[in-house]
Amino acid sequence: MPSNATPLSQRTPKLGVGQLLEGLRPSFRFAEVSFDSYIPDPAHPSQEKAVTALREFSASVGASQVGGGFLGKLFGRAPAKSQVPAGIYLDGGFGVGKTHLLASLYHSVEGQRAFGTFVEYTNLVGALSFRRTVDVLSDYSLVCIDEFELDDPGDTVLMSRLMRELADAGVKLAATSNTLPGSLGEGRFAAADFQREIQVLSDQFSVIKVDGEDYRHRGLPEAPAPLSSEEIEDFANKQYPEARIAVDDFGALCEHLSGVHPSRYRQLVTDMDVLVLKDVETIEGQALALRFVVLADRLYDQDIKIVASGKPFDKLFTEEMMTGGYMKKYHRTVSRLTALARAGQMGEQAL
Repeated sequence: MPSNATPLSQRTPKLGVGQLLEGLRPSFRFAEVSFDSYIPDPAHPSQEKAVTALREFSASVGASQVGGGFLGKLFGRAPAKSQVPAGIYLDGGFGVGKTHLLASLYHSVEGQRAFGTFVEYTNLVGALSFRRTVDVLSDYSLVCIDEFELDDPGDTVLMSRLMRELADAGVKLAATSNTLPGSLGEGRFAAADFQREIQVLSDQFSVIKVDGEDYRHRGLPEAPAPLSSEEIEDFANKQYPEARIAVDDFGALCEHLSGVHPSRYRQLVTDMDVLVLKDVETIEGQALALRFVVLADRLYDQDIKIVASGKPFDKLFTEEMMTGGYMKKYHRTVSRLTALARAGQMGEQAL
């Protein structure tokens, strides 16, 4: 018989500062990835070039730099052209494997290093204070920032300042962000946006373009239709007889998310293998939608299968949301939830 896990809507995780620092590492999904396990798409040579560039950058982490750091640049001492840059930024669409590459970089170096999303670093600053965060991370050899965001001007300025001060301390930096398919469409986060926002540091970042299609959809079938609410639990129990299954009503879960800080969502989804989500509806409010984005990322990180009823996940957000300023977040969320639903209802691996 399956092991019944506590519904997410009944969980109230506690999170201390120590847990925030301990959590700055690749998630379960990327815990053992490497450059060798990244499979470049032959149709997009930039992927192989990105692996080569990151291997070279990895070799520079922890190496001392003379006259080429942030202060050297500030006072006019330009680094040699052959010097590996202080930072590296992966510019590409969602689903091309940037997080895999960033986690591979993390695993390829030794010593103290940190890996987290943009949101996790802003949460860390909120818990520790800006100055304490700088002091702690200045002892690290590498800080990886996944999913750098421009959505909140205040947070963007905060992270830009944090990155400048870490570079000043000799910390190597690596970042990624999602760009939407197509050319310069509204809401697209591209290399020029990143370089503009990090201001003084921009000329020390090497921009690596990673082209390609969303690998979660390469040659794969469409997401399965949602099951009926009456059959959903029986399906999950029969499909996963030994799994830890959490059963949640979508409405109750959404209400609960409004009272739990997103920094705790990683702990919210522990000790479970499958999420049974009943009666999914379209989310109308932006604040709740953004919280659900964070939840979806944490579910995807932990490779938690989803069995759902109600509306399909491509209807989770309103059309206005899918074309507005936060569109990159919502497209990524739909892609990830679709992969988890395929895994839960069709037995496929959620890539």
